[in-house]
Amino acid sequence: MSVLQTAQFPRVVGPSEGVAELRKPQYNLAIGYLRAFVTVLVLAHHTVLAYYPFAPAPPTSLLAQPRWWQAFPVVDVQRWSGFALLVGFNDIFFMSLMFFISGLFVWQSLQRKNSGHFLRDRLLRLGLPFLGAAALVAPLAYYPTYLQAGQRGWSGFRHQWFALGNWPAGPAWFVWVLLAFDLIAAGLFIWTPRWGESLGGLLSGVSARPVLFFGTLVAASAVVYIPMALAFNPFRWTAFGPFFFQTSRILHYLVYFSIALGVGAYGLERSLLVPGGKLARRWLLWSVLSLLVFGVTTGVAIAAIASKRSPYVWEAIASLGFCLSCATSTFAFLALFLRFAKTPRPILDSLRDNAYGMYLIHYACVTWLQYVLLKVELTAPMKGLTVFVGTLAISWSLTAALRRIPAIARII
Repeated sequence: MSVLQTAQFPRVVGPSEGVAELRKPQYNLAIGYLRAFVTVLVLAHHTVLAYYPFAPAPPTSLLAQPRWWQAFPVVDVQRWSGFALLVGFNDIFFMSLMFFISGLFVWQSLQRKNSGHFLRDRLLRLGLPFLGAAALVAPLAYYPTYLQAGQRGWSGFRHQWFALGNWPAGPAWFVWVLLAFDLIAAGLFIWTPRWGESLGGLLSGVSARPVLFFGTLVAASAVVYIPMALAFNPFRWTAFGPFFFQTSRILHYLVYFSIALGVGAYGLERSLLVPGGKLARRWLLWSVLSLLVFGVTTGVAIAAIASKRSPYVWEAIASLGFCLSCATSTFAFLALFLRFAKTPRPILDSLRDNAYGMYLIHYACVTWLQYVLLKVELTAPMKGLTVFVGTLAISWSLTAALRRIPAIARII
């Protein structure tokens, strides 16, 4: 099963069946389409960073400090303040939601395949794509940064790249972190084969009650995130070789992944993720609440940056706001898709099936299109729209073409 793969329900086992078995997996349309939608959000997020109003100046060299180019590979003179809202809103929740979706079906997969088969499958479907994205896609995506710095020649780029001391992998960081979480889950499964069911049992009292589940998610993430955010800069990344992760958020992501795993172990058909359930019926409430909480959180974050008195208090409040906003937006999008994603659509089916490959290759499409448009006389919104549509079309069609090759189709 690949990252963000097909959503599945476990079998409800009767008392006479002795051993817990799983029926043939059923497809969850809402979660599948949400997976595809979050991937599109990732494309949009990376698209608009070139036109972000607070983006740094382009570097004079890949070796120059600070190396903001790893987050902003191409920077345009055209900017738009509206993109600050999109970037800020996305950044708070969408990677957490990706880890949540990915964790939902890990336990069923472990039970079906056992640890050995599960590990081989994950190494194939996550390990190999990560190596390919890091080794090939990332250098291709960052080459326009080198060109914008006024330098030319592959040999010069290669020299600077190998002198960095690490190997920037771009958005592929998510894939290796997800693989690490899967390895932890498999290791625990070997050590204690019922740990997922025990976690599901702990969540049984809140799994079908959105407000209680929301409180549990916020509390668990706050316990691990706030100390990390205070100890490390919230924007700091840790890197060793091609392995990057956002330092303050790594345990926060693990919480989202683990809680989702527990929900899947307990049973999606008994949780708040039932189509038409309590969460789905309150989609409008959660949607409005997500915008309100994001607005308040943004205001608190600005106050925390500006405050010269009791900075740690403000930072702690801002970190709590992050946890609240992240959970609220996660619930809002879960509710929206559970409520409205009921009928299969061929175009959405295609997007869903190609989403993983699009995630892996889109970064190179983004940066080269941004670079090509640097000297084009267009406004920032028009450039952003052009790059987004172009990236969506190219990455989608290229992934669909690659998936016609059986060996690649097995992986993505």
